[in-house]
Amino acid sequence: MAPNFPEVQGGGSLILAWQVRNKRVLVIGGGEVAAGRILNLLNADAKVTVVSPRSGLNDEVAYRIAQNAVIYHDRVFEPSDLDDPEITMVMTAVDDPVASSQIWKMCKEKRIAANIADVPPECDFYFGSVHRDGPLQIMVSTNGNGPKMANIVRRRIARTLPENIGAAITKVGMLRRKLRVVAPGDEEGPKRMKWMSKVCVQWSLEDLCDMEEQDMEELLRSYAPDQIPSFSQVKLKEEPGVWEFDGSFGWACVV
Repeated sequence: MAPNFPEVQGGGSLILAWQVRNKRVLVIGGGEVAAGRILNLLNADAKVTVVSPRSGLNDEVAYRIAQNAVIYHDRVFEPSDLDDPEITMVMTAVDDPVASSQIWKMCKEKRIAANIADVPPECDFYFGSVHRDGPLQIMVSTNGNGPKMANIVRRRIARTLPENIGAAITKVGMLRRKLRVVAPGDEEGPKRMKWMSKVCVQWSLEDLCDMEEQDMEELLRSYAPDQIPSFSQVKLKEEPGVWEFDGSFGWACVV
């Protein structure tokens, strides 16, 4: 019998959540495409440097510059722009294929990851279509085949998501951080992951959204015995699995 392992499907990309917080990223260009790149980078807390003649700036990029959200150089790209050792990523969005290819080659020589807009063969990474709801980010990629299709698929996925999913994830993150304080040891890692998974499965999104800080503290009391009380039990401070008389009576009439 053949082993039942997942089938390898080549031709894809390695989908990652690249952490660029406080890292220097160079954006070359100041038009509409550059504006989208800059917004994505600022949302990820990157340190952004923009190189573009002022005549080529669109309104959004000009606004980011006026707000001091980026470092700006009012000129065309120069090879020395890549000499900054802090640069970890380069993105070009200029209407000059020859210049873009030259920048790509220079980035390869310096081993800097680069994305050349609208030229898939000259990209170390692609931008997908992203849905954002608080901490939740969902990216759809067509691996450079059809950016508009990625946008259509992303919108369809977003319509199926509960409105409160972002808030629920925020609360789960708070609970997870508190759990690490309660059980900080590396040896607790597997149990922490399993316990958190059970909470996410057994509690509804509404429960997770309504969970307050005191509820988290009460819920964490059930970590040591490895139990998952219901949301109502946490609110009432009831022990899971312990029956308490609620004052009601039942009657069985046999005739």
